[in-house]
This record gives sequence, C-alpha cells and structure tokens, in this order.
Amino acid sequence: MDYDRKSNVSSFYGGRKGSLDALNAEFPATTATGRPRDDVSSFYNPDQVPRNSMDPLNGPRTSTAGYNRGSFFHAGREEPLKGGSDEEEEAGNHVGEDIWDVYADFNNTGPRYSSAYGQTEKGYQQLPHSTPKQEDDNIGASTVEMVTVPALGPEWGRSEMRDMTKAGRREKKADARREKFVAWNRGERGICGNTAIILGFTIPRVPAFSFDNDAPLQAASGDWNNSVPTYFNRAPANFSFPAFASLQVNTDNNYVPIHFKSLKASVYDLQTSRLVGVGDWGSHSLPAKSFPEILVPLNFTYVASNSSDQTWMNWYNACKSRTLFADGQRDPLKFRLVLDMSILGLPTSHQTSTQVSDASCPIELDPQHS
Repeated sequence: MDYDRKSNVSSFYGGRKGSLDALNAEFPATTATGRPRDDVSSFYNPDQVPRNSMDPLNGPRTSTAGYNRGSFFHAGREEPLKGGSDEEEEAGNHVGEDIWDVYADFNNTGPRYSSAYGQTEKGYQQLPHSTPKQEDDNIGASTVEMVTVPALGPEWGRSEMRDMTKAGRREKKADARREKFVAWNRGERGICGNTAIILGFTIPRVPAFSFDNDAPLQAASGDWNNSVPTYFNRAPANFSFPAFASLQVNTDNNYVPIHFKSLKASVYDLQTSRLVGVGDWGSHSLPAKSFPEILVPLNFTYVASNSSDQTWMNWYNACKSRTLFADGQRDPLKFRLVLDMSILGLPTSHQTSTQVSDASCPIELDPQHS
C-alpha cells in the first residue's frame, strides 16, 4: 500500500489564497466538464477532478470534506451581510442629532419614541422621592428586629395527632361531658346545680332526741293531769296515770326551722317489751341550730290478768310509797320510748327511739293503798 507522507493541508482546501477575506475575495471561474457540478468539491477546490471511486483505500486521494451549502433547503431571500462601514461609528459622527435607539423606551437613558398615554417628552423623568412613614422615624439605627424561625422537625406530637382522629375527638367530648356533670353535681353549673344547693339548705333533717338526765319523766300538770285518772289495782291488775316525757331535741343540722306535723310516742317496758303508755305532742315548730326542750304528754295504761304479771309488778314497785322501803329508795323504771314523727318537707314519716334504765316514777301511791 502506497503511503503518502506529503502534507495535504494546503492542497486539502485548494491551495493558499491571496486574501483572508472570504466574503470579498473573487473565486476563479470553473470550466464545465462532462460530469455534473459537485458542490462539495467546487466549494473548496473547483479545479480538482471529482472523485470517481467510493473506495477510500484504493481510490484516488481527493479532498471533498467541508461545508456543502447545496445540501440545505433554500430559505428564500438572503439578508445582506454587514458591509465595510460601521453604523455605530457613523452614529458617533452625528452629534446632536436624533439617533434611533431601540432601547430608549425601556432603559430611561435616551429619547422616548412612544407617545402613548400623552407622553411626549423625550428625556428621562425622575420619579419624586417617597415620604417615609411615621413609624419609620421611631426606628433607630441600633434597633434590630428579631424574627423567630421555627425549628425543623415534626409540627405535631403524638398526643396532638391522637386528638385529630375520630377516637380522640370522642374521648375529648366524653371528657367535656364528664366535667360538665361534675360541675353540675357540685352546683357550679346550670340552674339544676343551684337548685340542688338550695334544696341542700332548705330540706329539713330528722333531729335527734335525748331524755333529761335528772328527770326523764315528770308529773303531769294542768289540764293533762285532770284528763287521765291515776290508780293501781290488784284485781283486776291494771294501772293508769298521766306524765310528761322530758326530751331535748337537737336541730343543729337544720338550716331552717323544722316543723312537726305530728309527733307520737310509745312507751314499752324494757324487761318485758310490753306496751305501757302512749302520747301525742301534736303539731309544733322548733328553731334551727338549737337544743330546745319539750314535754311530750304520756298516758300510762296497762291491763294484766292478775297481780303476778311481771310488767304490772315492775311498775307497781317503782311507783308505791317511799315509806315502805327502809332506805326510802324505790325501784327505778326501765322503759324504751319510740317516737314516730311526720316533718314538713320530708316525703315519708320517720321513727327514732331512746331508752331509760334509771327513771323515777312521776307519781307516788298512798301507803294505805299499797
């Protein structure tokens, strides 16, 4: 294979040219040949014979590389290239004349060519300076405005995300209802709570009763003494006498006066549990926050089959004359008092009881009768 060491740089582009100006240089005329014109070859080397073989190894060595303007579509009229004169230099020679500047309407440095909205002045117009606001005068040069930047990371906690779910909302509603109920129950919320407070002060409480320690039973007086006969009989065995039960009432747990619609008493023998007396105090009122003393009238009446009845003997021995005893001390009475009361403001009646084991009989029988 024949290897050509000769440089083909100059011959590749058709030899050296006299001028470097590719636009103004005159190209040599080409002669017509028997083959059609090769634009690639004629553009760079019009005198060279076209290549006949497409074999790059065995064919003749030719230079056909380069730009082929015939292979592009003709776009129409071509714009003329820039000539030898410089328009910017020519513009500099005409000092004082109106020179066309395409940026004049936009950079505010040249004449204005647009007369839109009545703007006919050619020069640049400076805008007036804005007046600072009143609050700007109060800001000193050393004042620094601090801006709080939130920290990066998740914005919602686990409990907050739980509250946004349906289950969390149901729990919050249940907690709110529970708090409202507690506030209502304490009387802190609603008219019902206030009513409960009022009722708590106005509803009466059942008072406590206790006997007088010195004289639980007192002798009857006045009309009550004359209304019940006094006697003790052996055959048939019976007895009857009037008396008063001396009681002390504790109304300290009441805030308003307490009114008894009825107060009835029943007396039972403490040893035999037999009924020996009854009484009725009637309708009365007692003050609140106090310890008043009352006398409940009692009618002691008992009938037995014979004088050996234990109940009759207990009450006879306690009420016979003191002269029949060597030491002058009679046997004490032992009984239980049951009170049935109906109080205004309470829906049902109530019962309370107390007992005495060392009471003195309110009457004393004649020694001859004994």
